[in-house]
Amino acid sequence: MRDEAWFDALFRAHSTAVYRYVARRAARDDAQDLTADVLATAWRRRDDVPDGAELPWLYRTASYVLANHRRKGRPTPVEHLPEEPDDDADPARLAVADDDVRRVLALLTPRDRRILLLHAWEGLDGDALAAVLGVSRGGADAALSRARARLREAWSDASGARDDVDATQAR
Repeated sequence: MRDEAWFDALFRAHSTAVYRYVARRAARDDAQDLTADVLATAWRRRDDVPDGAELPWLYRTASYVLANHRRKGRPTPVEHLPEEPDDDADPARLAVADDDVRRVLALLTPRDRRILLLHAWEGLDGDALAAVLGVSRGGADAALSRARARLREAWSDASGARDDVDATQAR
């Protein structure tokens, strides 16, 4: 039975993951409200939440909540801060590397970008990725494989172009 105890357990198990998912995709000021919307939807639609796949269902719901939020036309600044600082890393080098990654990710389709970020940031693969994407497990595996291949190709193309510019500037 999907009662308050069920929801309390769902909340304890997944609210932090949903908050982080939302916070990486929207303004931090809006993240708590949007997370609350996702969890309120889970309560309202508790009979639709699949057993054993609660987190993918919540991520998928969060993507709809975020899309609706963006349609409202409010600007949503994106912050690119690591979860924990790495004291050994050179901030200048990290900034250049982050910039390179963002630039290459921007070359991909929104779907490929979404698949790669769900996998890399949210740690989803297999059945969980399939549930969020609304496809079969095989479809999710194939989509991830294709997205990775396109990322490698875009990275290689971008690196080659950067090498050409560096060689020209060295002359």
